[in-house]
Amino acid sequence: MNKKHILYITITTLTLGLATLLTPIAPTAAAADLECGVLPSSLCNAATKGDKDKIEDTGVWKLLKLVVNIMTAGAGILAIAGIIYGSVMYTTAGGNQEQVKKARGILTNVVIGVIAFAAMWALLQWLLPGGVLNK
Repeated sequence: MNKKHILYITITTLTLGLATLLTPIAPTAAAADLECGVLPSSLCNAATKGDKDKIEDTGVWKLLKLVVNIMTAGAGILAIAGIIYGSVMYTTAGGNQEQVKKARGILTNVVIGVIAFAAMWALLQWLLPGGVLNK
């Protein structure tokens, strides 16, 4: 590129940036008028509902349960992936003892992680009223 093209690109970028900064911002809707977007309707309804007799009916509590459920699914998927990776590594090791040792270490770590996650899940099951997976 020559200096002329660089100058045109710079002027165009500055003009568009300045136009973006000077464009008036449209007034936003009130928070109550906004839609929930990707959140489940039960969570959205709990957040906008005025009656908060029980903690299980609040939006924060429902959001906490949703996050725990998503993390449980993610931990399960990662554990399965770790077992598959360690198994393939162990199977393809042949006579390589270093690879066998590394694969056994991976499988041991996955099993320890699953046991630790199960203990954490059991603790949350005991702490949260109604359990973790109940909607």
